[in-house]
Amino acid sequence: MNLPKPGRPGARCRAAGVILAAAIAACATLPCLAVDGESDLPAAAADPDYAAGRKAIEARDWNAAIKYFSSAALRAPDNADIQNLMGFAHRKTGRLEPAFKHYQRALELNPRHRGAHEYVGEAYLMVNNLAKAEEHLAALDRICLLPCEEYSDLRRAIAAYKGGKR
Repeated sequence: MNLPKPGRPGARCRAAGVILAAAIAACATLPCLAVDGESDLPAAAADPDYAAGRKAIEARDWNAAIKYFSSAALRAPDNADIQNLMGFAHRKTGRLEPAFKHYQRALELNPRHRGAHEYVGEAYLMVNNLAKAEEHLAALDRICLLPCEEYSDLRRAIAAYKGGKR
């Protein structure tokens, strides 16, 4: 029986390596999709009102963002990203009731939506409901297989809340 020399792969190992390399190369060419986060983004990004809403958020023009996302939601009422961003804009204006409504809808549409969990957790801190904020932090801990920004941001917000830096 011929055994491969230590440190030198046999034919099967080389073939397996080639197959693995080909599989990695094939996967690298696929579009990057957020499995647990903003999964509706490609469809939403094509909508001009969605794009205008994102620009309004960047400009911190919350009322314009609400207007644009509301228009986009008429065409895509089941888009979790639009619902999440409408909640975000409402929260930034201090209108927490509609913010909670939109976050809830985003999480109904996509229970693993990282952004919605982060933002609703921050909204719960605004109404002094630490327990609910920590529930969403725990959800992010389960969702994020690798460290994710949403978990880190909500964890920091909770720590600041606990430290009295509301």
